[in-house]
Amino acid sequence: MEHAAAPEALPLALARVHHEMAVGERLDLTVTDDWNHARLARVLAGAGFEVVSNRRTSEGDRRRVRATRLRTLPDTVGPRMRTLVVGLNPSLYSADRGVGFARPGNRFWPAALASGLMTRDRDNFHALRVDRVGMTDLVKRATARADELSDDEYRDGATRVALLVEWLRPRAVCFVGLSGYRVAVDRRAVAGWQDPAFGGRPAYVMPNPSGLNAHATPAILAEHLRVLQRGPRG
Repeated sequence: MEHAAAPEALPLALARVHHEMAVGERLDLTVTDDWNHARLARVLAGAGFEVVSNRRTSEGDRRRVRATRLRTLPDTVGPRMRTLVVGLNPSLYSADRGVGFARPGNRFWPAALASGLMTRDRDNFHALRVDRVGMTDLVKRATARADELSDDEYRDGATRVALLVEWLRPRAVCFVGLSGYRVAVDRRAVAGWQDPAFGGRPAYVMPNPSGLNAHATPAILAEHLRVLQRGPRG
């Protein structure tokens, strides 16, 4: 794969490639050498790849990267997002189906459709292209349950997502899961708009839509997403 388009287009291009590859398959990527090395590494991590090698070509104007496709979800992000949705981490179920919050008992997509945030069920590519809603996760490692993650994984993930937000500057950031946000960012946080902002952009935290969280009904979650769309000054 060779990428010579705008840097902001690379995450989505990699997400499409990730979607077509099998776990463990190798990616060969060539980009221009003006890519910031650290940013390229973060983009590949967000796209669900583990870098094996990263070298300049003999000509010196290109960089060749070899990476392995992991069992996770890729970021679906790009410029001009009105919202970036940040989950805790992909479940194994979601990773294998290629879309976040995929399990039938999860209430995120019903709430997103009811609120008008999304216009097509369980299609993150459509969400970015049509609804201008991007999706990522605090932690890229897929697990059966979120409580398998360490506090350090959450905090490291928050650093990656903050840099992603600073780079792409969505209109707002929505964290889906109060517990993860408390570990990663602010242990005193409550659901709603946050102060200070996250990565320089307004940040909203909503309850976890997992079927294990019985208190968060689809109606409650949909109302959180309506408040999000009204903006921090409502």
